[in-house]
Amino acid sequence: MSTVKIDARDVNFWYGGFQALKNISMQIEDKSVVAFIGPSGCGKSTFLRLFNRMNDLIPGCRLEGEVQIDGQDIYAKGVEVDELRKNVGMVFQRPNPFPKSIFENVAYGLRVNGIKDNSFIRQRVEETLKGAALWDEVKDKLKESAYALSGGQQQRLCIARAMAVSPSILLMDEPASALDPISTAKVEELIHELKKEYTIVIVTHNMQQAARISDKTAFFYMGQMIEFDVTKKIFTNPDKEATQNYITGRFG
Repeated sequence: MSTVKIDARDVNFWYGGFQALKNISMQIEDKSVVAFIGPSGCGKSTFLRLFNRMNDLIPGCRLEGEVQIDGQDIYAKGVEVDELRKNVGMVFQRPNPFPKSIFENVAYGLRVNGIKDNSFIRQRVEETLKGAALWDEVKDKLKESAYALSGGQQQRLCIARAMAVSPSILLMDEPASALDPISTAKVEELIHELKKEYTIVIVTHNMQQAARISDKTAFFYMGQMIEFDVTKKIFTNPDKEATQNYITGRFG
């Protein structure tokens, strides 16, 4: 029996006077990978960022509707946003390691959350780097700057950093768009492994990537969610003509 992890209901969202999202409802199941596809500026990243309240940082935003995680309305009064972001990790388009050592990048979230037990931190850093398929490449240079890593390694380090505080959801905003094909393949393999433990929501411009890694795919266009279904169906037999046109490249 699959359980609903994220439940968005009748979501409308504005940046100032511009309505970026129009009446979107979606349920995302626990330990699944959901991909958001659609042209630039169609609202997919905005919708993704609602799940950890990243849009709160932009002045003049307004949300109507409800976003629940594990049955809790994350926009209710009294919700601790820091706690929410511990549970909902985020990986961005460009690798953004901190100007610290490889070790301290991963340990950062633990330290910020008040963990002082160094043996626990060491163990967690090792576990997380193994989980991010990076340990064998960096285990002898943990004290070196994260900037010494390649772009693909930096992105896996950022995934490790997000995982270190034991979230249950990982949001990924085009995590491979700045990477070469080999690094992209490694990130995709990693996503495949991680879904045993995490619910993963990924925004991608790369339709082949969505087809390879996701269980379900949502197609967004001009602030609306046009279609949301099992990935295979979206890519082989979508219900909506607009989805078909986008997927076959007859679009825009």
